Amino acid sequence: MYLIKRKEVLHPTIFVMDIVAPRVARHCEPGQFVIIRVDSQGERIPLTICDYDRTEGTVTIAVQTMGASTYKLMELNEGDSIHDFVGPLGRPSELVTDDIENVRGKKILFVAGGLGTAPVYPQVKWLHEHGVEADVIIGAKTKDLIIYEDAMRRVSGNLYITTDDGSYGRKGLVTEVIADLVENEGKHYDLCVSIGPMIMMKFCVLTTRKYNIPTIVSMNPIMVDGTGMCGACRLTVGDVVKFACIDGPEFDGFKVDFDEAMERMKLYRTEEGRALLKYREGSTHHGGCGNCGGDR
Repeated sequence: MYLIKRKEVLHPTIFVMDIVAPRVARHCEPGQFVIIRVDSQGERIPLTICDYDRTEGTVTIAVQTMGASTYKLMELNEGDSIHDFVGPLGRPSELVTDDIENVRGKKILFVAGGLGTAPVYPQVKWLHEHGVEADVIIGAKTKDLIIYEDAMRRVSGNLYITTDDGSYGRKGLVTEVIADLVENEGKHYDLCVSIGPMIMMKFCVLTTRKYNIPTIVSMNPIMVDGTGMCGACRLTVGDVVKFACIDGPEFDGFKVDFDEAMERMKLYRTEEGRALLKYREGSTHHGGCGNCGGDR
């Protein structure tokens, strides 16, 4: 069992929890994720790590209530426990594993959409701790859905807030802010990291491609099982079959086939759709096929 040390409600449907998991906290890095189960009968929920404290032995997760399991989790309070907390899983951000001097030489822009702000935060914080001040755009539909603003402001070089309805910060989409920074403010970026809803990441990539800004995206929105065996997060990166949970979750955004990935998300929601995907994809349907490394 894993103790909930802290719980904070950021919005009626969004909350964060600090979970006591010393071994995970010791080894996790920005970009990785965990799988939790609320109780012994609960479904497996993959959640990106949004912070960690190695000294306290805690890992922070951010959750948006979507189905029965996340509602069950939200009903728990400080002092309660969850049944399973497995990780760290997935590959760390390339910014963490790359040579730090190479990273320090780059101008980096992060684009966070909605709940995607949570997994952006540990990367920006890690860079700040290593002397790199990155720019950050946070976008949401409305002011109430902006999260981690104060924390992000403390660790970013420049923070830009935008809302679809104009209720806070700039009015408009994150792609409009990218264009404004490059075209009107003369900003130059060597790398963009975009994390958020699939449709946001797709159009972010279309925008950064125009300015020749290499872009990393996180495909955590399509993960279900987290082990590569369910086939949910199968995607095409370039001409290669990958699985977000074992080969990612971060990939070269210019190579990701977003349309295919979003179509698979729709099909995967029904039993018939899953059967069709399995039939179409054959031996490459899940990560244990040997073609993507899921069997190792």
